[in-house]
Amino acid sequence: MIQEYQLRLLPEQAANESTIREYVAQEKGFDARTVRALRILKRSIDARHRTIFVNLKVRVFVNEEPQDEAYVPTEYRDVSKAPQAIVVGAGPGGLFAALRLIELGIKPIVLERGKDVHERKKDLARIPKTQSVDSESNYCFGEGGAGAYSDGKLYTRSKKRGSVEKILNVFCQHGASTSILADAHPHIGTDKLPRVIENMRNTILRCGGEVHFQTKMTQLIVTNGTVVGCVTNVKEFLGPVILATGHSARDVYRYLAEAKIEMEAKGIAVGVRLEHPSMLIDQIQYHNRQGRGKYLPAAEYSFVTQVNGRGVYSFCMCPGGFVIPAATDKQQIVVNGMSPSNRGTQWSNSGMVVEVRPEDIATPPTSHLSPLRMMHFQEQLEQLTWQQGNMKQTAPAQRMTDFVNGRLSYDLPRSSYSPGLVSSPLHFWLPPMISKRLQEGFKTFGRQAHGFLTNEAVMIAVETRTSAPVRITRNPENLQHVTIQGLFPCGEGAGYAGGIVSAGVDGERCAEAVAAYLNNEI
Repeated sequence: MIQEYQLRLLPEQAANESTIREYVAQEKGFDARTVRALRILKRSIDARHRTIFVNLKVRVFVNEEPQDEAYVPTEYRDVSKAPQAIVVGAGPGGLFAALRLIELGIKPIVLERGKDVHERKKDLARIPKTQSVDSESNYCFGEGGAGAYSDGKLYTRSKKRGSVEKILNVFCQHGASTSILADAHPHIGTDKLPRVIENMRNTILRCGGEVHFQTKMTQLIVTNGTVVGCVTNVKEFLGPVILATGHSARDVYRYLAEAKIEMEAKGIAVGVRLEHPSMLIDQIQYHNRQGRGKYLPAAEYSFVTQVNGRGVYSFCMCPGGFVIPAATDKQQIVVNGMSPSNRGTQWSNSGMVVEVRPEDIATPPTSHLSPLRMMHFQEQLEQLTWQQGNMKQTAPAQRMTDFVNGRLSYDLPRSSYSPGLVSSPLHFWLPPMISKRLQEGFKTFGRQAHGFLTNEAVMIAVETRTSAPVRITRNPENLQHVTIQGLFPCGEGAGYAGGIVSAGVDGERCAEAVAAYLNNEI
């Protein structure tokens, strides 16, 4: 007998499979020894009230063994002699595009400007030691893209549930825990995701695809209005191009602008990383002075409000995580957040950002239509932050209540940000359209969650890479660029995704569009 049940349990009852099994058997009236297997299909935490509950949907196998795997595997075939397509970028958009191409019988040629996950990790470790960033191997560039070492959260608001489930199943097939199929906010963890990414690369290679590291695209090869390949710092590659460069490949944006390849400025969000002690966030969110206790995970939060016509909200919340240096070039400071799989550090952080639209940016009369004006705004703010941070990767920071009240912080709390912090009046030098809205937003959030607005929290500047500052325009029907055939702008860097899962979904869609394009060509 196979049965599915909706359960509402206390955290200690939902702590592990054996306690869940005992609860189900007792509630449904059968012998726990007859339960051969139990699968958790959905899991979420309801922390709205004093008593915390865990909501579960479970499948119970009574006197019966499960006949299927815990995830749905994808079959990948040999494409070594198949027609080929180029994938520029080995982030989630590019990797899922490459895997989907293999499914469709096309050989992917993946070009990645950075290094593989293991070599990349060494360059990341040097940042706090040298106070400098490798412009080709950092938290944004390299195998796995910005998500590989900056968290691995898999939550998306995408309504394409079928595609989202496929993405999660592919992650499981390559080594991720099957818990991501059940959790309301799935998370692999920055300590586990690199191995999963390496397994995805090995699948591409095993099936006859190619992956080239430290191979940077410098130019598209365009013949009669059609992209037929690209030029790199190594050699030329031929085939239609899926352009999945990620949101920080500014040299690519500049090249596209100079080549008159149509794109447009896109709204972004800009602000800071806000870091609290994780115990404090646990106490607030779980309504308990003891915090999360033994059976609950590090608490998450989500805040959003409107201030003077623009959104102010938390972004990429990292419970039990770290704040990291995410710049991609010299004379920049950019911060981001990540969490290990156990979310076990003593800090919790999130981006606290303000919506910025293209019309908000004051530009000279000759550049008000420039598609790069939002990118220029990002660059200027990152350079200003670097100057405020003593021209190193030490980040300017301020205690939260001091910022709201316009006071200098004479000291700073301990922080997870390894290059170090320097006290700075963020309220004074951040653009007023950002600082004033953040101040009002923090007041609102402090009223919504007592204890959240506190000088125990520190603001670390500056968070600018929430999304791409441009959208590379494409035809919604065939996903090709609006004026150039054979070019498929893809994922977050092209302005069509907002995280790992949505980038993966878009990568698969672009691969399907390439397959249709090649079939028509043949």
